[in-house]
Amino acid sequence: MSLPQPVPPSWKDLGKSSNDLLTKDFPFSGATLEVKTKTPSGVVFKVGGNRDNKSNIINGDIESKYTNRKHGFTFTQTWTTANILKSQFEIENQIAKGLKLDLNTTLQPEKGNKSALINAAYKQSGVHTRAALDVYKGPTFTADTVLGRDGFLVGAECAYNVTEGNITRYAAAVGYNAPEYAVTIHGLNNLNTFSASYYHRVNADVEAGAKAVYDTKATYGGVALEVGAKTYLDANTAFKAKINNSGVLALGYVQNIRPGFKASFGLALDTQKLNDTTAAGGPSHKVGASFTFES
Repeated sequence: MSLPQPVPPSWKDLGKSSNDLLTKDFPFSGATLEVKTKTPSGVVFKVGGNRDNKSNIINGDIESKYTNRKHGFTFTQTWTTANILKSQFEIENQIAKGLKLDLNTTLQPEKGNKSALINAAYKQSGVHTRAALDVYKGPTFTADTVLGRDGFLVGAECAYNVTEGNITRYAAAVGYNAPEYAVTIHGLNNLNTFSASYYHRVNADVEAGAKAVYDTKATYGGVALEVGAKTYLDANTAFKAKINNSGVLALGYVQNIRPGFKASFGLALDTQKLNDTTAAGGPSHKVGASFTFES
């Protein structure tokens, strides 16, 4: 008898290890600040702000989140500086084990814009499937499924416009996950864009990864390639670096200053324009920082 298979990652989490390595903790696009606190009653408040270096626009939001573990539901309310109200209600493992339902809504009173998205996710040994209905856009029904066995993964996604009665998007992926490494290949945008990524935990202190993307409809041709690595200098300090085939080198430094206080610093250098301070479209080099407080 074969052993029970673990629950595979969801469709959106295929290749997550590589994506996190190449995207997180590189805050060179601006300055961000996030403050998270928790009340004795269990309500979590989060306030975040971001200043974009290119536009100099400051955006922010305030979020409150309440989780009732006894009855398995979570309610989240967010208000942004763009005057957008967001609400999310989640319920998990109440109707059936492994089933999670949630409703996401947004409202922009000034413009009358609104959206409603109903999501369902079901996960069991060897399978992770999700479905979503966008009530106002289309309406559009989206479904994806990932099957896993002995580390091998295969998944697919499809979007269907209910009003027009046609498939608007489809994609597929295959991969392999092991404790020390992961490899994933995606066929996206109706199989017009292909990406391949890998992640390798070399040892307890070093991680490495890469991602290549090929767009069959791009006029310039060629493959976009990005490679990166992360090393832990000690239990509270990490350094990251990545470079792409356009010659942009990004550096990231993460420091856990004390429990609940993390600082990240990012720098992006265009190695083909090291002597230029500006270029068409903005500065050649970028620097930024991110601070996170949690109590």
